[in-house]
Amino acid sequence: MSPLNRWRSAAALAALCAAMPATAHHSAKIFDPDTVLALPGTVTRFSWTNPHTYIYVETLGEGGEPVEWELETDAIPILVRSGWSRDSFMPGERVLVRARPDRNRERHHALLVSIEKADGTVMSARSYFLARPDDPSTLPRATDFAGRWELRFEDYARFYAAWGALAVTEKAAAASAAYDVRLDSPAAQCIAPPLPAILVAPYLNEIEIREDAIVIRNERFNAERIIYTDGRGHSETRMRTNQGHSIGRWEGDTLVVDTMLFADNRAPISGQQGNEGVPSGAAKHAVERMRLSEDRTRLQIDFVIEDSEYFAEPLSGHVEWYYSPQFEYLGFGCDPEISRRYTLQ
Repeated sequence: MSPLNRWRSAAALAALCAAMPATAHHSAKIFDPDTVLALPGTVTRFSWTNPHTYIYVETLGEGGEPVEWELETDAIPILVRSGWSRDSFMPGERVLVRARPDRNRERHHALLVSIEKADGTVMSARSYFLARPDDPSTLPRATDFAGRWELRFEDYARFYAAWGALAVTEKAAAASAAYDVRLDSPAAQCIAPPLPAILVAPYLNEIEIREDAIVIRNERFNAERIIYTDGRGHSETRMRTNQGHSIGRWEGDTLVVDTMLFADNRAPISGQQGNEGVPSGAAKHAVERMRLSEDRTRLQIDFVIEDSEYFAEPLSGHVEWYYSPQFEYLGFGCDPEISRRYTLQ
């Protein structure tokens, strides 16, 4: 279909697409995961910001009146790797948007699925993800843990399903029931999630090997973990921090990481499948086993998390990161105003 015909049929498609089911990828509960709207219109503004970028599109309401939609999408690093730039959209451009609407239908606010330009170009976030890896023989191979790594596509959903099914204590259940994402979310304060959620933060990871430590960084809120490998024990100061205190040792080609002394944190932020807002307790303890896959294309991570204050049983899981030296590690400075807008609205 030509761009001209596409615009002529867009209004009719909007009514049909409004009821289309879609699989939720975004963690925010404010969006309807089962509805996708088709919105033909004109770009009015493009806000290139972290931790979320916003596109504003004017379309026509049911009565023919102009309505401006606020379309929320991912952080700048995610968009850059998906082919976007701060100049991707200009005011006055005609576009066709597909988006999941806010559950509050009085608000013209939605989560972007894709946006089509007048020349037929379709853009979406996370379009570079390794949902279907190429032939393994063509994937880059690591020589050690150092470098840039990306989460395996399916591990995000698998982790949150396991988190939602975790048996928790009465104290945890009460904390979850009282949790208000608008007021209690660490993300609204630009605070990164700790273990285990940081393992499945869908942003690029970067690993640096030092003489006495291994440093793992994640782009989300510029999170950084330092794993000391010089034989020291856990910190005697007992200071609790967001990512805890980690010590590591080598068992052959496997790095065994022991982490404790986590600060209080209402994470993971996602809880659509249960256990939303269950905190980290003072007794929380994590053990990870990290190793390269046989073909050296992936970093394989097994973890066990115990937290007697909030978990009725340990949480265990397996996560894999693809070696991705082709991507630039960008990180991002979080704008608290933008972050609060994502949560509080």
